[in-house]
Amino acid sequence: MLAEFEKRAGVSKEELNCFVEKSGIGLPQDYFEFMDYSNGGKGFIGENSFVILWSIGDLVKYNDAYEVNIYAPNLFIFGSNGGGEAFAFDFSANSQVVSVPFVGMDRSLIESVASTFEGFLFAMRNA
Repeated sequence: MLAEFEKRAGVSKEELNCFVEKSGIGLPQDYFEFMDYSNGGKGFIGENSFVILWSIGDLVKYNDAYEVNIYAPNLFIFGSNGGGEAFAFDFSANSQVVSVPFVGMDRSLIESVASTFEGFLFAMRNA
């Protein structure tokens, strides 16, 4: 599934714990497990889905830069399709994975992708 995905070295447990302590953001366990495998990266998942996943060090910085908490409260973006769509955890829906446009970002434009991060990866593979 990730044969065409350019992965990075994984994040240590200490780095993940530091992220949670500094940010106060508790992300889903399956996402942390993926970050242990690869600290972000980019490439195709399956034949048709290009994905850019942000590194642990960029998550808060990019969410702040896009003012996600203002335009789409309770979302936490973790990457994009390399175009106009962001991928995010929706904390108002039990950390469900959603997509939302970067331009015109608004909760009314959210589309559900999967109920888990692992489900998101499978959804991208099968798109």
